Amino acid sequence: MDKFKTAAIAALLVFAAASGYAQTDEDLIQFSGVVITNDSLNPVPFANVMIANSGRGTTTDIYGYFSFVAQKGDSVVFSSIGFHRAKYSIPDTLEGNRYSLMQVLVRDTIMLNETTIYPWPTREQFKEAFLAMRLPDTDVDRAQRNLQRGDLITRMDNMMPSGGETFKSSMQQYQSQLYHAGQATPIQLMNPVAWSQFVQAWKRGDFQTERKRGGQ
Repeated sequence: MDKFKTAAIAALLVFAAASGYAQTDEDLIQFSGVVITNDSLNPVPFANVMIANSGRGTTTDIYGYFSFVAQKGDSVVFSSIGFHRAKYSIPDTLEGNRYSLMQVLVRDTIMLNETTIYPWPTREQFKEAFLAMRLPDTDVDRAQRNLQRGDLITRMDNMMPSGGETFKSSMQQYQSQLYHAGQATPIQLMNPVAWSQFVQAWKRGDFQTERKRGGQ
C-alpha cells in the first residue's frame, strides 16, 4: 500500500511539472523593439532592457534594437545614462508568441545654478590689469610689417635669379646667336634702344647691385 501511494504521488508530481512547463512554454514570447529619444527620435545605443526583479534581459545595439525571450505579463525596465528610466508591462492577453515595441526615453536634463567667476577680487583691480595688459600682435599687423615697400625692394635686390629666369636668359642668348649665325654681330654702340635701357639700369642702380654681389 505504501508503494502504491509513493508511485501515485510521484506520478502526480510529474504530471504537475509537465503541466507547469507546458503553461510556461505557452507564455514565452520573442520580445523585440527599438529604443529612441523623445526629442529627436534618434536610437539609444547600449541601453539596458531588463525584466524587473530578475537578472534577465539584454542591451540594445548601436541602432537601438533589442530582442530577447520574455514572458507575458513581465514588467520591462528601460534605462540608459542620461535618460529617465521607463517601465513597460507586456500584456498577458497576447495570442501570438512575438511582440514588438518602440520605447521612448526622455533625457534627464540637470539645470545647474549660474556661477560667475571673476579673475580679480574687485572690479577696480580687474580694470587696472585690463588697461595695463599688452595685447599680442595680430596676423594683420605681422603681415603689414612683412609687406613694407622698403623691405620688399631690399629682398628683391638681394634675391638670386630663379631657375626659370636663368633658363629664359640662356634661351634668349641662344636665339640671338642663331639669328646672327653666318653674319657679323651688330654693334649695339649706336643702338638708341640699348642706350635707353643702359640709362634706365644706371638710374635703378643695377650696376651697384651687381658690384655688391661681386664683392660678396
